[in-house]
Amino acid sequence: MSAPGLAEAERRMRERGEADDAIRAFARAYERYAAGESATISSAELEPAGAEVRALEELPDADGAGALEAVVQIKLNGGLATTMGLRSPKSLVPAREGLSFLEILIGQTLALRARHGVRLPLLLMDSEATRAPTLAALAAHPELAIAGLPEDFLQSMIPKVDLATGGPVRWPAAPALEWCPPGHGDIYGALRRSGALHALLDAGFTHAIVSNSDNLGATADPAIAAHVAREGIPFLMEVVQGTEADRKGGHLARRRADGRLVVRETAQTPAGEEESFRDFRRWRFYNTNNLWIDLRALEATLAAADGVIELPLIVNRKTVDPRDPDSPAVVQLESAMGAAISSFAGAQALCVPRSRFVPVKSTDDLLVLRSDVYELTGEMAVRALAALPFVELDPRFYRLLDEFERRFPAGPPSMRGAQRLVVRGDVTFGAGVVVRGSVELDAPVPRTIPDGATLSGVG
Repeated sequence: MSAPGLAEAERRMRERGEADDAIRAFARAYERYAAGESATISSAELEPAGAEVRALEELPDADGAGALEAVVQIKLNGGLATTMGLRSPKSLVPAREGLSFLEILIGQTLALRARHGVRLPLLLMDSEATRAPTLAALAAHPELAIAGLPEDFLQSMIPKVDLATGGPVRWPAAPALEWCPPGHGDIYGALRRSGALHALLDAGFTHAIVSNSDNLGATADPAIAAHVAREGIPFLMEVVQGTEADRKGGHLARRRADGRLVVRETAQTPAGEEESFRDFRRWRFYNTNNLWIDLRALEATLAAADGVIELPLIVNRKTVDPRDPDSPAVVQLESAMGAAISSFAGAQALCVPRSRFVPVKSTDDLLVLRSDVYELTGEMAVRALAALPFVELDPRFYRLLDEFERRFPAGPPSMRGAQRLVVRGDVTFGAGVVVRGSVELDAPVPRTIPDGATLSGVG
C-alpha cells in the first residue's frame, strides 16, 4: 500500500465520475487497510446478545397501518446471478410459479398498498450491471411509480487494489473487472449522494425497511413499523435463531468495550477461531439483512460524518478475474450494511420467525423455495407450509442454473415431508418424486429417479 497508489485510485474514481463522498469513503478504507487495521473481530472482544433481543410475537398489538404510511421499502438489487452462472440480475431469475423475484416483490408491494391504504414505495439500489435490465422490467408496471420519487439509485464503484503494486489493478483483457462495488454498506452514502434520501424525507417518508431482493420474506410488516415508530428506534435489525444452516452467516453480538451491538461476518473471523464462529448455539442470533432505519437519524448521522459512515472494514482477497486463479491478486475493500448497527445509539435487534428470512444464495436455496414447502398466496406472500429441510446439491452438477434446471425437468420434488436432502453426483429427478425424512443420494455414475418415486432415507 502506498500514497501514490491511493492517489492513482482517487484519480481514476474522479475520471469515472464517482461522487466526492464515495472517493472519501474509499480513501479512508484504503488508509485504514494500509495502516494495518485489523479487519477481524476476536470472540474475546464479544459476548453473545441475549435477553435484550425481543421477539416479534411479544410486541404489543397496534394498528400499524398509520406507521406504514411513512415507510419506504429499499431492496438491494446490485447483484448478478454469477454464483449460478448467469450475467443478469438475480432479481429477474424465476423464483416461483414462473414469476421472478422482482415480479413477486412488486406484487407484494401492490397488495400491501391495497390492504392498508398506504403509498409504500419500492426503491431499488442498483449497480451499473443491473440498472438497465431492471428498469426495463419495471417499465411493465407503471402503477408502481410514485410521483416525485425515483425508482432506483446507484451504488458506487471502487478500484480493486493490486496486491503487488498497492495501486488500482490494471486488466486490459476485461477493464470492467478492475472495479467492484464496496459492499452493501455503501447504501447509506449512496442514498444521500443520489438525492433519494432528501426526496423521501421531503415526501414525508421517515422510515425505511431495507432488505435483499432475493429474500421474499422481508415484507413491510405493519407491527414492526409501529414498534420502531412508537419506541423511537433509530436502527433495528431483524435476527433469527441460529441453526446449522446459519453457521456461515453474520451473527449478532455485543462489544465488550462499549456495550454496543455489532455484527460479525465470516470474513471478519480471525484465523484459528473458525469453530467459535460456527457455534450457532453460543452466537444465538443471526442477521437477516432486514433493517429498519429512521431516515431522519440517518440524515443527521451522515451530515455529522461528512457523508461517510465509517463501518468495520471487510478485506476480500481475490484475483482480478474471479474465474482465473492465475490473474493478479487483489483486495476489495468492502463493508456490510448491517455493521451500521454499532453507529446508532439506541439501536436494537428483533427476533423474527424464519418466514421473514427466505434468502436464495444458491440453487440449494432455490430448490426449497420452488418446492411445496412454500406456497405463494394471492397477496404474493411466500408462506412456509412445513419445516425447512436442509439441502446440499453437488456443486459440480447443480451450481449453474441451466444445469440445475436440466436435472429437475418436471420441477422440484415434493419436500414437505423432508428433513434433509444431500445429493452427491449427477442425479436427474423425474416428475412427482417425493422426499421424506433424511435422504442422501450417492451417484458414482449418472442416474435418474423415476417418475412418482418416494425417497425415504435411502441412497
